[in-house]
Amino acid sequence: MSAPPLSNQRAIIDRRKLAQAIAELPGEGGESRDAVLALLREALKDGRAELSRRLVEHPAAGHAQCGGQSFLLDQIIRLIYDYAARQLAPAPDDKRACAISVVAAGGYGREEMAPHSDVDLTFIVERADDKRTVSLIEAVLYLLWDLGLTVGHSVRTVDEIVSMSKADGTILTSLLECRYLWGDEALYEASKQRFYAEVVDGTERQFVVEKLRERDARHKRMGDTRYVVEPNVKEGKGGLRDLQALYWIGKYIHRVRDAAELVDAGLFTKAEYRSFRRAEGFLLAVRCHLHDITGRAEDRLTFDLQKEVARRMRFADRRGKSSVERFMQYYFLQAKRVGSLTGVFLGQLEDQFAKKRARRGFFAGFNARPRTLRGYTVFAGKLAAPGDDWFRKDPVRLIEIFQIAEAEQLEIDPRTMRQADRDSGSINDEVRADPRANALFLDLLCGRNEPEMVLRWMNEAGVFGRFVPDFGRVNAQMQFNMYHHYTVDEHTIRAIGFLNAIEKGELAEEHPRATREIHKLQSRRTLFVATLLHDIAKGRGGDHSVLGAEVAERLCPRFGLSEEETALAAWMVRQHLLMSHTAFKRDLADPKTVEDFVAEVQTLERLRQLAILTSVDIRAVGPGTWNSWKGQLLGELYDLAHERLRLGHATSGRKERVAARKAAVREELGDKAGLMDELGELLTAPYWIAEPPDIAARNIVQYSVARELGEALSVHCEADEERGATLVTVIAADHPGIFMRIAGAIHLVGGNIIDARIHTTRTGFAIDNFLVQDPLGRPFGEDNQLERIERSIAEALASGRELVPKLAKRPLPRRGAGAFDVRPFVAFDNDASHRFTVIEVGARDRPALLNRLARALFEQHAMIRSAHVTHYGERAADTFYVTDLTGDKITDENRLANIREALIEAASDEMQAELEPA
Repeated sequence: MSAPPLSNQRAIIDRRKLAQAIAELPGEGGESRDAVLALLREALKDGRAELSRRLVEHPAAGHAQCGGQSFLLDQIIRLIYDYAARQLAPAPDDKRACAISVVAAGGYGREEMAPHSDVDLTFIVERADDKRTVSLIEAVLYLLWDLGLTVGHSVRTVDEIVSMSKADGTILTSLLECRYLWGDEALYEASKQRFYAEVVDGTERQFVVEKLRERDARHKRMGDTRYVVEPNVKEGKGGLRDLQALYWIGKYIHRVRDAAELVDAGLFTKAEYRSFRRAEGFLLAVRCHLHDITGRAEDRLTFDLQKEVARRMRFADRRGKSSVERFMQYYFLQAKRVGSLTGVFLGQLEDQFAKKRARRGFFAGFNARPRTLRGYTVFAGKLAAPGDDWFRKDPVRLIEIFQIAEAEQLEIDPRTMRQADRDSGSINDEVRADPRANALFLDLLCGRNEPEMVLRWMNEAGVFGRFVPDFGRVNAQMQFNMYHHYTVDEHTIRAIGFLNAIEKGELAEEHPRATREIHKLQSRRTLFVATLLHDIAKGRGGDHSVLGAEVAERLCPRFGLSEEETALAAWMVRQHLLMSHTAFKRDLADPKTVEDFVAEVQTLERLRQLAILTSVDIRAVGPGTWNSWKGQLLGELYDLAHERLRLGHATSGRKERVAARKAAVREELGDKAGLMDELGELLTAPYWIAEPPDIAARNIVQYSVARELGEALSVHCEADEERGATLVTVIAADHPGIFMRIAGAIHLVGGNIIDARIHTTRTGFAIDNFLVQDPLGRPFGEDNQLERIERSIAEALASGRELVPKLAKRPLPRRGAGAFDVRPFVAFDNDASHRFTVIEVGARDRPALLNRLARALFEQHAMIRSAHVTHYGERAADTFYVTDLTGDKITDENRLANIREALIEAASDEMQAELEPA
């Protein structure tokens, strides 16, 4: 795909001037080599500086930038070749020199060179065993390497080009992109003629199938979605490689020399080609900025680079959206356009193959006779519009075709997708208000087959955003954080897919309650609509839950929901974070936690709906976000709330609850139940209410063994697969700061504390239970891992040494966290618990954070009774249940202000910088 003409080429490099300077250098043979290198090195440096200046001046001119980089290298290589042929490997006087043609291959052949792209060269030679040929090629390569260029090269005769292209698809594709650079042009033309005559002719269908197979495999490797929040500009879905694949196919079948010729080949309309060119130019510009910023061949648009590229490409902040979010939204819209163009291209190609051959199709399986379904044509499993004006005559059909596709489990013909994309603009307010259109949309959204896939097609065609403009506003919208893996629209569509999978029983093992309860809902369509709308107001500024509820109140009646269903859907959108925040940030053993949650939920129907929405919302954030620990917490909250809602207020008092829990622990202990008679009164009522029976039983046994052995310190680690974490129990003489030291010791060996409960026996011993995960969110299970945790805790408690300097040296939990501006905050809540002051601290996730916060509380004489840790990508949210030294809540405003100041200081980036070694 040739680059546009360059302006003022000599400002990049003046080959004639350089050639003259080289010719005037004294010496013969290799005597002038160093001087030539010095000239070329300076020319390369100046050329790159000029191109970098142009990139800053014209930050979106991707084609011009890549063309300039290619032009610069073209001239350098021509100068090197001429010098080497004349001085380093001259032709013998007594015989004709064997022909050599220097050819640019790969991205260089396409003139798509970013500042640090590899230089791919192919030397086409008349004879590979000719000494002068070998010497000349070696001389050229050594000069290029000495200039610091990364050069990939191959040396082939014309016969080898033919034979190797037939045997190796990678070589075939590379040669397909070759561009004559220098040397014997007749040899290049001869190789090109034989390549097409002996390799390409007759293998067109095979080539296309192979390229599409390669594309699908590459997409799978890169995450199989174009909406990952750290995309690979070159290899990712919707990236440059997808556009290149179209060019390869067009060149192979139609011999196009330039992407513009795809229009003449009938594969694109002029408007589609302009869209192709615009997307390609933007992606090329982004790639050039990545190379220019990093000084290397970097194609990943990582979080830390996104901000700088957005700044360079002059994206500005807008209300509700930062500059980087606006830049990334535009990026994803271009990636989406690449996907749409691919569908159009392949649809046209299929048509051409169908006309050219007696066979009816391009892909296998086109032997069925066409049939008619509600006015549409169904052929070989594909649903097609019967005419070019089908959607323009009745735009409601733009909704209908997708509903039929979902209900009948049919694909939509690519040409019909092209029509839908083209005609999506005919969806106006009248269509949006049409009861039939909304009924069709609701049927699709709540479909029982594959609503996720079909809604994604609808989104790709631009119909979804036109029919639901509020959804169009979050189309391709990225959330600039490390927690969300996908854009808002992709996250939403995935959540609907998980909802469908739960309903079909496909996720029963991971979501047993949701799988059971979804069939008890009074209105399943309310759940699907609430899932669609739960993030609909992101990027508007303000609380997206509150703003989203207002959108729900407006849209639900339009979709056909009743007044009662609308009220429920709006409540769900407003409170869609309530259950996760309660489960992950509050102490479920504290009765007030459940009381407050139930007071908001009020009905079993709301509880069921909210629990299922919470599950799919977390799951759709990205791979690994859902885990068994989150499932355990949500399940525990669900069961407690369900019991309270079903039976009303607690049927028994605190004394009865403690007795019931002791009885459950006695049963759990089995043949060791006698330990309860010895130790049951050792622990206070809050312990029995807080700890589950299985953990309490383990604590009792460990305490008994430690007492028998006369141990002043007992540390026990055990993987708990059900909770998805490792249970770490520490029994020691209680003293101020014990929690802080244990937390530091666990972090020091790479553990992340996700939950902690701190208890003191009537005899003054601490029994502290920690749930710990490894950096990937899994339990520690290997014996050596458990031993390291136990040893680290024992050393920390025995030695009393300062742990903070060691902890500060540990790497950040996740690469790229430093790209985000996370301002620490502290919130106090004296109403969330009857007995404790609840303190929530939000900060950038980093080594030793929990340890530093615990130290700050210790120094402020606040006693930690339980701690709950949640991670949202680069952010950590740590919740502490505390009292003062006398066991009372902390209510004095001055004390709270001092605690806030100490915690903010402990959580700040400045504190981290002071701790890190120089």
